[in-house]
Amino acid sequence: MIHRKQFFQTETWVDDKLIIVEGPISADALAAMQFDEGLKAFRVPEKQHNALIEIAALPEGRIIIARHEDLVLGYVTFLHPDPLERWSQIPMDDLLELGAIEVSAKIRAGGIAKKMLEVAYTDDAMEDYIVITTEYYWHWDLKGTGLSVWDYRKVMEKVMGSIGMSWTATDDPEICSHPANCLMTRIGKRVPFESVNTFDNMRFSSRFIY
Repeated sequence: MIHRKQFFQTETWVDDKLIIVEGPISADALAAMQFDEGLKAFRVPEKQHNALIEIAALPEGRIIIARHEDLVLGYVTFLHPDPLERWSQIPMDDLLELGAIEVSAKIRAGGIAKKMLEVAYTDDAMEDYIVITTEYYWHWDLKGTGLSVWDYRKVMEKVMGSIGMSWTATDDPEICSHPANCLMTRIGKRVPFESVNTFDNMRFSSRFIY
């Protein structure tokens, strides 16, 4: 499969900051930028910056960022599911995982998460993919936002729903380990039936007979 990527960019203001939302951004362009110290939900900022550069260099990897000048204040990642996850047990070129979405507290009230997803789906090539996101409550910034687990999940569902992602049933143990966790999915308009069927089989391990 050829992973087509087309760059898009838009602008918005958050308080007194002009925020550029753009992508998919290249690894070289991302490496030349600074990374906000508040982006630390998954690992320390320096290591997360390096991880995003590596993802941007992957054939299927897509990084959408929100920046003020050369300072990255938010990002969304798309790439094939981790080899250790259930979602990679059957290799699928047209399955991507929205692996991380993070916005600095400095601009969190500006609707930037939705803007980044909007830019991601401006690229018509996204209609060639099944895109999933696995939402785990232990990754959520409950302390920083002051939201309860359930209020935070409502926010995440609203953000992901802005691009047509919806809750999808699964018996994946990690997702089933807490009722707030969930799998959300968006199936592109050009995804073939065979891929949808393969993905449906992965959602429930009891369907496999060895």
